[in-house]
Amino acid sequence: MGAAMDEDPLIAFHAGRGTDRRGRRVADVLAFDDRRLEAVHDYIQWLFPLAERSAFNPDAPLLTREAAARFAEDPVLRRSLLAALDRMLAFYGFARAGEAVADAPDLALRSERWLRPGDHNHLRLSRIVRCLAACGQPALAASLRDRLVALADAAPGRVTPATRAHWRALPPAPGRGGDHDR
Repeated sequence: MGAAMDEDPLIAFHAGRGTDRRGRRVADVLAFDDRRLEAVHDYIQWLFPLAERSAFNPDAPLLTREAAARFAEDPVLRRSLLAALDRMLAFYGFARAGEAVADAPDLALRSERWLRPGDHNHLRLSRIVRCLAACGQPALAASLRDRLVALADAAPGRVTPATRAHWRALPPAPGRGGDHDR
């Protein structure tokens, strides 16, 4: 994976010293165009790791408590996580302003691709919120959660009741698991 054998693979990946299991660096993934972000399914667990194994990418490394603390404290790792957030927010039609998430001007157009019942991007968005909360970005996690809930409330037919309830419960208490996140 392109990092020292004893270094946490997620830390190495986000610090730019390592690669994911396909040999991609974080910069490579962030350079994906929108079509590739939609079609490829094994990068999100590297960009936004969780402590629970992914049912969709069981080989992805898990976020340890130590790694989560490093993301919260280390400016290089924090910048990488926020760069990943910015890229994914743009993909979904949102934008970050400090510690807040707002609608981007193209939200209506971009949300057509993911704001529909049962869409796999709902799982990705849940993962992003949970990762942000675990990695020392609770204000951003709460802001993104609030935007998702507001969208779900404004368009009830485009999000299942289960997804709406799940988003309302985010961010969960640290350590709570589940297969709701891709």
